[in-house]
Amino acid sequence: MSTIAGQVIRCKAAVAWEAGKPLVIEEVEVAPPQKMEVRLKILYTSLCHTDVYFWEAKAQNSVFPRILGHEAAGIVESVGEGVTELAPGDHVLPVFTGECKNCAHCKSEESNMCSLLRINTDRGVMIHDDQSRFSINGQPIYHFVGTSTFSEYTVVHVGCVAKINPLAPLDKVCVLSCGISTGLGATLNVAKPTKGSSVAVFGLGAVGLAAAEGARIAGASRIIGVDLNASRFELAKKFGVTEFVNPKDYNKPVQEVIAEMTDGGVDRSVECTGHIDAMISAFECVHDGWGVAVLVGVPHKEAVFKTHPMNLLNERTLKGTFFGNYKPRSDLPSVVEKYMNKELELEKFITHQLPFSEINKAFDLMLKGEGLRCIIYMDH
Repeated sequence: MSTIAGQVIRCKAAVAWEAGKPLVIEEVEVAPPQKMEVRLKILYTSLCHTDVYFWEAKAQNSVFPRILGHEAAGIVESVGEGVTELAPGDHVLPVFTGECKNCAHCKSEESNMCSLLRINTDRGVMIHDDQSRFSINGQPIYHFVGTSTFSEYTVVHVGCVAKINPLAPLDKVCVLSCGISTGLGATLNVAKPTKGSSVAVFGLGAVGLAAAEGARIAGASRIIGVDLNASRFELAKKFGVTEFVNPKDYNKPVQEVIAEMTDGGVDRSVECTGHIDAMISAFECVHDGWGVAVLVGVPHKEAVFKTHPMNLLNERTLKGTFFGNYKPRSDLPSVVEKYMNKELELEKFITHQLPFSEINKAFDLMLKGEGLRCIIYMDH
């Protein structure tokens, strides 16, 4: 690998030229890593709903032309100046949020919201010099959330790269770099259900099922899945979900249905839809005195959370979480170990596999709501 260190690499990347148009596989030039950056050879990437959301660009600003992608696994090809903890050949997960290890957030045991490297969906360039490392015939192609994994090679800030066990299969653990860790950590790190307790999970997509998996690992005795799409219920049983509630089946608020099922409410709830009504229901369905509700889903920018203050005064707790409260560099290696020692199952999240040349099919699958995660393998 060292023969190309310090050189521009020409490789294939899937470029989003404009909103909602199919990605185009192009030959791009990838510049060498600069100070505190690493260049990665991406071996596997998967598609997360966030990629689709910013590709559609219906509800927010998006920068084009851009290389999307942020859930991936690969190998370090070369490192830039000042990088000491990573070396060529290391197996890694790039992550859309980072850990600089120096800011107040990184030094806090409670936070993972690094001041320097937390997610920035508007930024299309590297922090070091405000330049892109991607170009086609001299035209810059912009980055996405600091990762841009829909490329055979990408350049990432060292603080957004988790070094993992080299024995871990990269085609499985790549899903831990975003959605699965987000849901899993929301339960294990934030909701913290006790053995034998009850947990309601709102939204049974990949993140919600990861939250259910966390409840299963924690030993919850009742895991209630809430979703408007009844076709998700059968699959959810594999993730430990024991009961199902479809709000459309009732003519009263779903929080009342859950309170009746559980003699006053669940011990914990995790909301993974981003819909404000689900967020309010998730909070109001936890038991007074000890119930904890955790919000994971990202709401519409106009959304407002409304509940009666008595719901809080009656000793319910409302919490939010970002990336499951995992610090990427410090904590992700141990999540990979949970998979390696068979405590966590990842295979059941992976429903499709496609070659990089067919990446647009992965977008079609997600738009149709088919499957959970599609692994895209690079045609190196």
